[in-house]
Amino acid sequence: MTTTALALLNQPSAEAPPHREGAAPWELVDPDAPHVRILDLGVTRGDGVFETISVGAGRPQALVAHLKRLARSAASLELPAPDLDAWEGAVRAAADAIDPVPEAYVKTVLTRGVEGDGRPTGWAYAAPADDFRAARRDGIRVVMLDRGYRHDVAQTSPWLLQGAKSLSYAVNRAVIREAKRRNADDVVFVSSDGYLLEGSTSNLLLRVGDTLVTPGTHLGILPGTTQGDLFAFAAQRGLGTDYALLRPEDLHSADAAWLVSSVRHAAPIRQVDGVDRPIDEEFTTALNAYLVARTE
Repeated sequence: MTTTALALLNQPSAEAPPHREGAAPWELVDPDAPHVRILDLGVTRGDGVFETISVGAGRPQALVAHLKRLARSAASLELPAPDLDAWEGAVRAAADAIDPVPEAYVKTVLTRGVEGDGRPTGWAYAAPADDFRAARRDGIRVVMLDRGYRHDVAQTSPWLLQGAKSLSYAVNRAVIREAKRRNADDVVFVSSDGYLLEGSTSNLLLRVGDTLVTPGTHLGILPGTTQGDLFAFAAQRGLGTDYALLRPEDLHSADAAWLVSSVRHAAPIRQVDGVDRPIDEEFTTALNAYLVARTE
């Protein structure tokens, strides 16, 4: 059985030289063999960007949106612009190479490469997704944690790279450990001046009456591909959508709330800081059915 696949890019950016002259844009290689050099800046400094693309029934979902976000993140870090045609081919090849499963993912990684070499490193890795049915059905417990930045940090301090999907994920992992110490599953970040932001690896989505609401992307949070698709779902249902400045009390008072992401999809929030809140089971089922059935 083929459960994982790895497509290694020969020339991740048309702005930089290839790793091998005359070779194909990407090559399927042994995912268990070593491929990244130990001095790669993605390894030593977290100097790179990534995307995680869900795959449903063999189809990469929201692929164009993910690749455009990869390019935006690369621009934020002043990395060479990714060759999106080459990356699309690598993603599709990796997704096609694994045995069929109901849900999988492809993780794309672009690093600056070895310092002074001038050639970025890039790969697309495919594997089956974890089983998130319980989280989608039963919901998750979250705690609200101070992110330590004002809500306007993207404007006041753009060098902090808020809103870029970089490889520097130590904080994102640390907050999950803190959540577990507080008997929770995930977090909702709050700005130092009291505005709701996002989850550790997800976007926050609220339903207030007949409107789906999410914090605005000008707040230094990652623009969500899944959140964007769910706004399209809302439009099909005749629901309103809004990007807004939200306070913690808005999360407590919302009719329903979810953390949404590419692979876990829509996980309803059933508890906030130890306080139970209702789950809209029927609407959550509809959200996840829509996400699972997405085409490109």
